[in-house]
Amino acid sequence: MDTIDAIRQRRAVKHYDAEHRLTAEEERQLMDLALQSPTAFNIQNWRFVVVKDPDVRKEIRAAAWDQAQVTDASLLVVLCADTESWSKEPERYWKDAPSGVKEIILPAIDQYYRGKPQVKRDEAMRSCGMAGMTLMLAAKAMGLDSCPMDGFDFEAVGQILNLPEDHVVSFMIAIGKGTKAPWPKPGQLPYDEVVLENRF
Repeated sequence: MDTIDAIRQRRAVKHYDAEHRLTAEEERQLMDLALQSPTAFNIQNWRFVVVKDPDVRKEIRAAAWDQAQVTDASLLVVLCADTESWSKEPERYWKDAPSGVKEIILPAIDQYYRGKPQVKRDEAMRSCGMAGMTLMLAAKAMGLDSCPMDGFDFEAVGQILNLPEDHVVSFMIAIGKGTKAPWPKPGQLPYDEVVLENRF
């Protein structure tokens, strides 16, 4: 499936074949594609917790208002971010940069993030949002369905995952073989209401 078709056909699917499993190769391909998502300063602050243990899935389902896709989908990916990734050996992110680039970028990273907790959190959410969309479009292109989820107790899910203190949970995505077609799109706002030119 090409990218345009994947964008138009992707929907939030709630019902999954609980017996369907991805092969190890399919799962690796899907997650490798997610890793192509952009991040500011190439800090790669997203962390993808692929939850496979059925008992852990049941715990998360209980913290997600008993939504069936948490346990029934082939994969459950919790998108988290390391809010301090900018400070953890940032030279790693630019090790293959052309000569002179690293010397300019590394001080800029420090200046952008140090002492700015809101910037760090905002950047975490932006990074996970872009990665999540990449993951969902990749899934659709591979013949899979997905459902982005923020209807859960974030604190409880963080505890279940042993989330480090300097990390945040952004949202999670269920991925698998849908068994029930989603409703028709419930309503799209007019193009001219949401696409503006130059200014509001």
